[in-house]
Amino acid sequence: MDCFVVHSRSDSNEGLKQERTQALKIVDLSRELYHRTPSYPGHSAIIHGVWKTHEESFADSGNVHGLASMYFSMPDHGGTHIDAPLHFDRRGQPIDEYPLERCIVPGICVDLRHIAPRAEITPADLETAVKKAGLAMPKGGTVLLCTGHHERTFPRKEYATENSGVNVAATTWLAGQGVVHFGIDSMRPGPEGKENLLVHKACFDLGITHIESLCNLESLLGAGPFTFIGLPMKWRGGTASPIRAVAVFGL
Repeated sequence: MDCFVVHSRSDSNEGLKQERTQALKIVDLSRELYHRTPSYPGHSAIIHGVWKTHEESFADSGNVHGLASMYFSMPDHGGTHIDAPLHFDRRGQPIDEYPLERCIVPGICVDLRHIAPRAEITPADLETAVKKAGLAMPKGGTVLLCTGHHERTFPRKEYATENSGVNVAATTWLAGQGVVHFGIDSMRPGPEGKENLLVHKACFDLGITHIESLCNLESLLGAGPFTFIGLPMKWRGGTASPIRAVAVFGL
């Protein structure tokens, strides 16, 4: 589990300045980005390279000091990312207009690792998983779907094709529970093919979105509710944006 511990101070309700320490556990749910990271079939590659070395910069500065720098080129759907409504329909919001209050929300994670590769996740599957988790659905929040796909296949070629995913009925069920989005540990929310396209359409029609290419969701199973944080970059007119997705416990 990738996690960090943060300590914070607060004053007591009585107005006396007392120090207390509260441990926050932060679990990283984001895929690493590197040169030629697996990207969605048909999308441009993720390119990451050296722009200037310390030695080159040192020489350019007249031997004062050398500052290394790198560059990257990537699709807005690269790595762990959130889809903007504009991705689903030309009438939708671009990512730079997506409400940030929907990027810091209560969340739960449910176990769907028993669902077969390429299979459709149904409303019954979700209801059973939520009941087994013993957690309330987070109104105005998110539900993360741990299918085990990233853990089983990344970075092999099967990562791009063999995922299970929600069908339209399951997407409708999630929206009906009051979530603003859901997340999954694969490159697409639905199984590959027509159903995945219809799930995207349903997200627009239902006023929700989804987060793709999460990882490390296994670390959240059985851990209870958390605060999900996944802030997008402010890309003008973007159809999506990479995010640093984290689950925070104790916030």
